[in-house]
Amino acid sequence: MEPVIEVRDLKKVYRGSEKPAVRDLNLTVRQGEMIGVIGPSGAGKSTLLRCINRLVDPTAGQVFIEGEEITGASAAGVRKLRRRLGMIFQHHNLVARLTVMQNVMHGRLGYMNTLDGVLGRYTEADKRRALAILEQTGLGDFLYHRAGELSGGQRQRVGIVRALMQQPSALLCDEPIASLDPASAQVVMELIRDVCRRNDIACIVNLHQLDAALKYADRIIGMFEGEIVYDGPPPELTEPVIERIYGKPMDQLMIGGERPEANP
Repeated sequence: MEPVIEVRDLKKVYRGSEKPAVRDLNLTVRQGEMIGVIGPSGAGKSTLLRCINRLVDPTAGQVFIEGEEITGASAAGVRKLRRRLGMIFQHHNLVARLTVMQNVMHGRLGYMNTLDGVLGRYTEADKRRALAILEQTGLGDFLYHRAGELSGGQRQRVGIVRALMQQPSALLCDEPIASLDPASAQVVMELIRDVCRRNDIACIVNLHQLDAALKYADRIIGMFEGEIVYDGPPPELTEPVIERIYGKPMDQLMIGGERPEANP
């Protein structure tokens, strides 16, 4: 089966910096696989996701989406390939003055021409699908609430539904629970896991919370100084591995506000 995402020899050096944000990075993500990416701040986790969906241009290397290269694609080609990549951000990226339904329908803009998008000419089929997903995610009573009126956890769920409206092959989640309380974080992580399993969607989720990565991910990628230093199952994430990923002894580590617990 063709990988959903394939990254080959990826390197990114930002202007004004001599040190690569990511380097020599190779990664394959398959259908239905949920990957948790962990590592200290500055390890390159966000840069990896931004290179995959071409929010930033890699300095070198290639990224393929279901066999099609996005790194060398034209602007029109990038727009087309991004339909397959649902992006979920830490700070939701919703339009606060618009309703939940209006924000969710923005997930269809990549399939529409500019005029229809500006005028909000969505199909009835798309509207019915949005209503169904909002009901499934517990947001059915908030259709006409403005996004700015919602709690952080509710806003993040709206962002997830918006991404699902793209009918993506993969979800890219950049610290989706970093600003949430523990109860809301659990709801959001369970929702991401469940929708990916139900729809056989590949998922890469960047996390500061090691316990969340251990609980929800099928596979863990550990990054340090722009490189992958661990790629394997959660049960093999032992203390020496964690110390290598974070570059500190376990007794000096505070991850996600708590001391981590490794597998024995």
